[in-house]
Amino acid sequence: MQTYVALLYSIVLGEGRRVVMTDLKTMAEELGLKNVRTLVATGNLVFETRASRISNLEQRLEKAFEKSFGRHVDIIVRGAEDWLKLAAGNPFPAESAEAADQVAVRVMREPVTEASITMLQPRAADDEKVRLVGGDVWVVFSRERPSSRLLAATNHKRLGIGTSRNWNTVRKLAEMVGSRQ
Repeated sequence: MQTYVALLYSIVLGEGRRVVMTDLKTMAEELGLKNVRTLVATGNLVFETRASRISNLEQRLEKAFEKSFGRHVDIIVRGAEDWLKLAAGNPFPAESAEAADQVAVRVMREPVTEASITMLQPRAADDEKVRLVGGDVWVVFSRERPSSRLLAATNHKRLGIGTSRNWNTVRKLAEMVGSRQ
């Protein structure tokens, strides 16, 4: 059995409707996934199954989600080892220690290129930072500004399919999968 992390792009189903984590857990268990756990109410799953291609797991989860909840949602899957590598690759440890909720990574289905990062740099405020690590986009967002041009620029249209998680979530998921290795 292998341990995996699955991240939902969105858990909003429409006006005032959100995915309840117990329902998401049930959906995953009905797919035959084992030891299914969720983390916070933002669409994070940790589960075990036989070793499988990541793209196959993503497709299975997306189809099951659409069947269960009536809406397509992109789901990004990483193996436990890859998740631990992602967490260890955080290029902003000082900022993460100081303000973990302001540091985020956009976990990508397909790796982002340096050209995409170059395109993002001009949108960063003076107190914001952006780095590419292993094809994923790490960002330190401004605490001084309620809205960020950088946040708006890190979207599907510009970067491709991906979803963002703050450092608190990344670290807690790493703890969850690290205990299963």
